[in-house]
Parts: sequence; C-alpha cells; structure tokens
Amino acid sequence: MTSRYPAADLAAVTPLPFSRRRNKVSIAQFGEVLERPPAVEPLIGALPDVLAAADLRSVVERWAEAVRAERGVVVMCGGHVVKTGCSPFLADAVERGWITHLAFNGATAIHDFEIACFGETSEDVAENLADGTFGLADETGSWMAEAIAAGHAEGLGCGEALGRWLVERTPPVPHARESLLARAWSRGVPLTVHAAIGAEITHQHSRFDGAAMGATSHRDFRILAGSLRQLHDGGLVANLGSAVVLPEVFVKALNVARHLWPPLKDFTAVDLDMTRHYRPEMNVIGRPILAGGRGYHLTGHHEIMIPILYYALRARLDR
Repeated sequence: MTSRYPAADLAAVTPLPFSRRRNKVSIAQFGEVLERPPAVEPLIGALPDVLAAADLRSVVERWAEAVRAERGVVVMCGGHVVKTGCSPFLADAVERGWITHLAFNGATAIHDFEIACFGETSEDVAENLADGTFGLADETGSWMAEAIAAGHAEGLGCGEALGRWLVERTPPVPHARESLLARAWSRGVPLTVHAAIGAEITHQHSRFDGAAMGATSHRDFRILAGSLRQLHDGGLVANLGSAVVLPEVFVKALNVARHLWPPLKDFTAVDLDMTRHYRPEMNVIGRPILAGGRGYHLTGHHEIMIPILYYALRARLDR
C-alpha cells in the first residue's frame, strides 16, 4: 500500500555548485588558539563574587575537577557555535582530553562539514529562499549523503560516518584541521549527530536517504546514552547554543542511561546561550539535577563567552 497523498519529487530538485553560493562565514574569521594564552584567570578572579561572575568561576572550577577526576565531559553544540568561529577552542579542548563527547544537531554537522570541505559556510537564507535555491549546494548534499550511506552500511553512527569521510577522503579535504567532526574522529572522541528529519538543508537533496539518516542518528542517540553514564559523581554536561533539539535529545538519553546504569546523579549541568530558553532550562539544568547536582546559566554571545571559558579552563588545568 502506498500513501494516498501527493508528495514532492526530490529527484526533480536541481542542485547548484557550492562555488555559486555566497557565504557569510569563513575560517579567516575563526577564533585563534594562542600558544601563550592571555592572563584570563586574574581578570575572572577580579570580577565581583556575585551572580553570573560567580557562576562563571564555578563552571570553570567544576569543569577542571571533572577533567582531573576523569569523569565525563559532554558538550552539546548548536550551529551558531561553528558559525561564530568557536570551533578552534573546542577542537583544542578535545585534543587535550577536556571533552569526552561532542553532540551536534543536524545544522552543526552541516556547518562543520562545509568548513572542512570549503573553508566557508552559512548562506544568506532570505536571499536564496526567494528563488528556491536555499540549501541546494550540490557537494554538501551529495557528499554528506555518500558518507552517511557508507557509514550506515558498516554500522557506524552519523558523526562517525561524517568524521571518517572527512579524514579518509582522497583527495583530502583542505580544512580538516578546522573541523570538529574530523578532529573528534582522529582523536577517538565520540561525536554524535542528532537529526530532525526535514529540518536540515541536506534533506531536500535527491540523494538524501531518510532510512540511513534515521538509523545512523538513532545509533548516535544510543552512543550518547552510553557516554552519559560517565557523568555520575562529578561529570559535566554543557549545552552551547541549542534551544530545542539537543536539550530534548539529552533528557531522553539521560533517562535511558539512568534506567540502565543507576544511579546517575551528582553532576554539573551548564547552559550557555545568547538568551535563555524553556527547554534548556527544564531539560538540561533543571529536571536532570533534581536527583543531585548543580545547574548554571551563562548568558552571552558565543564568540565572547566560549573563548573566555576556554582560556580560563586552560589556565586552571595548565596550572
């Protein structure tokens, strides 16, 4: 039996070369990991010991404690974390062992993948939506579909499939060093991608395979649940810039982990975004820590807060 309702034929959608797309973000705008970091710690120490300043110091301290105690540090990233040039700081934290699991939504994976392949990302949505060309970059849709299909055939998660493709492709992609997908794969750190079918530009392409995407992303959900068991007794989870998808995924994955490996409590939960949203409030720093733990809001622009947090953490751990 087939559906009674007419459906759009994606085979009739005509992709366009990535080179024809105007992008708003390039790696030339990314932040820099300095060999000799600035003296951020004295500045943070001089801030008033109240409200957000006190919370920032507490987050740095608890993150450092989680690293020293070899507990889980799970960092969830929305797309703006990549688009605002913060990837180098997270990549260096992965290399140093300060992050044990990265979780992306679909948009984050796309921006990171494009950065790796082209050194640019973030098209003008309003401009391209007007003539129906939004999200139709041929290489992005085709290459990601190829990577995910190959990974699905071999039992990989979506993040593993994309990271492996970027690292092992011949000829090599030119900017793998700037890609969190590639760096996590090379370092052996789990990076999971949690897709919402229909929400991403790649889902418009004729080569998109919903079955492969669903299976690999669901495998990533199970991988995330497995990683969350490491939060118990001193770990840390941070949600950077995802208002809906990752907080919803996290609370379900946490429930699975608590069901399979009880108890799972006494960890630190952090939400960092430009504004405060309902789901991170409830599903990251609210309900999950009622059984034990602490939650912190850090409100501010990613391109300012994430580098400050990174350099403060580096000062603390390098010491």
